[in-house]
Amino acid sequence: MELLRTSRVLLRRWEGDDLPAYFDLYSRWEVMRWLGAAPRRAVQDMSEARERLARWHEREAGLDAPFGLWALVPLESTAPASDPVGTVLLLPLHDADGRTDQTEIGWHLHPDHHGRGLVTEAARALLSAAADAGVHRVLALTDLDNTASQAVARRLGMADEGLTDRWFGMTARQFAWTARGR
Repeated sequence: MELLRTSRVLLRRWEGDDLPAYFDLYSRWEVMRWLGAAPRRAVQDMSEARERLARWHEREAGLDAPFGLWALVPLESTAPASDPVGTVLLLPLHDADGRTDQTEIGWHLHPDHHGRGLVTEAARALLSAAADAGVHRVLALTDLDNTASQAVARRLGMADEGLTDRWFGMTARQFAWTARGR
């Protein structure tokens, strides 16, 4: 299912045929070092990648678009869509008491595609889709040392709200985006 398309990126569901790209992305320590609570670890093999992708599909099953874990596919003007090189997610947030009324945006990008503005473009489009769907406040939660993700949040116009221990059992830097004029 395609969610949205800009001039340079496509956001769509991760599909079974994407398993090699999923494994290539999430088997890399330079990606996984920033994701989730400790202990963090990279995906070890294709079997584990298949299991994790299946869990993602289960998690998305009850969510209406634009919520989901979206495969980021770069578009080249002279070529058809290629394999996904990242994920941009929009998900309801849970804390120790369960589901909250807060929404998270996040991004994971293959190191070979850093510095091209793909995540910023995709995340900006996803925030616009969220606003169109009635979501007017979205958080980005970054590892304290993840300056690259913090720079993306700032480019998106997200306000740095400081440190928080509320999410995922870890200390994170919280950024907030608010839809204006919608």
